Amino acid sequence: MYLANDINIIIKYKPLAEQNTKRTDVNELGEFGLIEHLTQQFPLLNNSSIKGVGDDAAVIDNGNLQTVISTDMLVEGIHFDLMYSPLKHLGYKSIVVNLSDIYAMNAIPKQITVSLALSNRFSVESLEELYAGIKLACERYGVDLIGGDTTSSPKGLYISITAIGQAKKEQLAYRNGAKVGDVMCVTGNLGAAYLGLQILERERRIYLENPGVQPDLENKPYLIERQLKPEARKDLINVFHQTGLVPTSMIDISDGLASEIFHICKESNVGAFVEESGVPIHPDAEWQAIDFGLDPITCALSGGEDYELLFTIKPEDVDRIKFLPDIYIMGEIVPAKDGIKLHTKGGNIHPIKAQGWRHFGNSVE
Repeated sequence: MYLANDINIIIKYKPLAEQNTKRTDVNELGEFGLIEHLTQQFPLLNNSSIKGVGDDAAVIDNGNLQTVISTDMLVEGIHFDLMYSPLKHLGYKSIVVNLSDIYAMNAIPKQITVSLALSNRFSVESLEELYAGIKLACERYGVDLIGGDTTSSPKGLYISITAIGQAKKEQLAYRNGAKVGDVMCVTGNLGAAYLGLQILERERRIYLENPGVQPDLENKPYLIERQLKPEARKDLINVFHQTGLVPTSMIDISDGLASEIFHICKESNVGAFVEESGVPIHPDAEWQAIDFGLDPITCALSGGEDYELLFTIKPEDVDRIKFLPDIYIMGEIVPAKDGIKLHTKGGNIHPIKAQGWRHFGNSVE
């Protein structure tokens, strides 16, 4: 058997924890630190590879159009709990969260692949429910299911989606294009999905303690829907394309507004000044946060799973978005030395901390 000179295979049976003399917990790096650590020695080798690791999606040059690809995985017990996540909703959400990454590049999704790993507790009928949600998302967003894979899992359900989109080269918006003086904008409203999750978790705990008690969700439809059935901002990307507006930078809000601001600032080597009064919060979310004893702006900054768009534009483009629906001006880009600051409604200025979702060490208990 031929082996490449720089690869030697030595089979030695040891537990994983004993195979390396040094062991670094992945939590020390965090999700994005881990990705950067593992992929920093992978330079792009092909001229057609325009953008690799480090943005919402990869970009491949295919002549007149750029191909945009993003992939994501949802793991039972980490990203969803089937006690309160209906399979049809889960199928829909699994597609939408991936399409959101394509829209965050100012591109249009065209195809998806779906791969599943599932334990023997899932029946054909339960998978039909999951795929009914996938089909609904495909129809709503105009994408084709073109392939995937299915295999067994010793425990639980794993869903891996790859989304493929396209855009003209000049339409693409990356994270690294923000410039000092740019205006920072956000779509929709923030914090509702996080508070919907808190309600679902509360009702779950009550049910486990008292199985006869049914969940009380009737008065919280908006918050619950934002968590279980989010929508990607196809509408605004269509408007951008129709008007010719190209953000200088853009990212979708999956891990919390604060984390996404940090991503843009790091990639663009800039700072940010955010007005609390410019951060949109739905009235239902505001009241629910107060009811839980939480600060609404903290929920908006750190909650995550909103799947709205955070983007920056040139100052001269402000008039072009001023009358567009569901877009809010929330701050400006400043020099990196000025840091990332929040100007509160009370007139105070505080450094913003990124306290969004931690992908390692989190689980649905």
